[in-house]
Amino acid sequence: MNAPATKAHGANRTQTEDLLERRASVFTRGMSAGQPVFAAKAKNSEIWDVEGRRFIDFGGGIAVLNTGHRHPTVMKRVQEQLERYTHTCLMVTPYEPAVQVAEKLIEIAPISGPKKVMLVTTGAEAVENAIKIARAHTGRSDVVVFNGAFHGRTLLAMAMTGKVVPYKTKFGPFPGGVWRVPYPIEHKGISVEDTFESLKWLFKTDVDPKNVAAIVIEPVQGEGGFYIASPEFLKRLRALCDEHGILLVADEIQTGFGRTGKWFAMEHSGVEPDLITTAKSLAGGFPLAGIVGKADIMDAPEPGGLGGTYAGNPVACAAALGVFEAFEAEDLLDKSAKQGELILKRLKAIKRKKTGRPIGDIRGLGGMTAFELVTSHGGNEPDPAAAKALAAECLERGLMILTCGVYGETVRLLAPLTIQPKVLKEGLDILEAALLGTK
Repeated sequence: MNAPATKAHGANRTQTEDLLERRASVFTRGMSAGQPVFAAKAKNSEIWDVEGRRFIDFGGGIAVLNTGHRHPTVMKRVQEQLERYTHTCLMVTPYEPAVQVAEKLIEIAPISGPKKVMLVTTGAEAVENAIKIARAHTGRSDVVVFNGAFHGRTLLAMAMTGKVVPYKTKFGPFPGGVWRVPYPIEHKGISVEDTFESLKWLFKTDVDPKNVAAIVIEPVQGEGGFYIASPEFLKRLRALCDEHGILLVADEIQTGFGRTGKWFAMEHSGVEPDLITTAKSLAGGFPLAGIVGKADIMDAPEPGGLGGTYAGNPVACAAALGVFEAFEAEDLLDKSAKQGELILKRLKAIKRKKTGRPIGDIRGLGGMTAFELVTSHGGNEPDPAAAKALAAECLERGLMILTCGVYGETVRLLAPLTIQPKVLKEGLDILEAALLGTK
């Protein structure tokens, strides 16, 4: 258990309570706070709040911190860059760190042949620009996406996102030309065959495939619940795209940068997409995103048609170079795979005890792991209230976890790949105690 919060502004008030009140008075309620904790400092896999309480971080800033908080290599690169320049605008006065990041992305992207890159600031920007590029290349307008997808909060990306509450509530109407089919989830009764049957009917009843510029898929859904697209499914999807001249776009914003034990999750299937979007852990906590894809596709827009004032910020690019360096020096891809194996083994052992909060499906690809909370042992009925309560209890015990899923019943575990073994074990011990209701 964490130490009690310290008092501020009088004996009956903590510093956190004061900050919560101040926050509520200045921030729109649309920007909700998932946890009543204000960070004061952080290092690797641990956060200390303004009261001095320590937390183990299994959320990683929503998969942004694969290299942990303030990785020394990342920080060294950032500090060196801060002494040179912080902004010139990449489209006005370019700089080498951005070129180096693009070269590294081209080197690791699982796409054959010549490739090119675009750098932006956020994942939603990457998605929207990928659609612009796909439209420019194909001369087509429409996009096919999947139920449960999360592609961002900007208007087109929000239209592509497959979860209403809270992301779409009150924000319509949305851009047209976005079509949706089920994501295959075997334990929910949705097979690969079901998805392709839906695609067949979609192309017969709603949109001519000749008008579809791209099919966009998360190889492992993020906000949707960490559901994993099988190699069989991705291979059939690639064949369908080839048949109709549609681009296959892999949204790897959450899966990318080693989260699944490969640089990109598509590598597990051997399927090559035409474009890949990436962000989150690309720059170890600094805002940077990008698109990497086949050169002829990437070059379809006219000069000046793509860009952004802060796109490829030099400080963020320096951080990304530090991330690449850390991955290679510390063999973090291998650590991701081993972390996932350890966590899945532990979760399955907890589930077998059949006590405490009932656990449903357990899944993972490398260090991208999750489990569902259900209403009864052996059942499959989602229990979002239990997931929310578990997150709150874990926080009380000193562990930060995140929920996700269309119903909110899924707990996702995103510990930094750099986490010390003893801290990982400590965090899993806390999680088990909270699940089983023990001390």
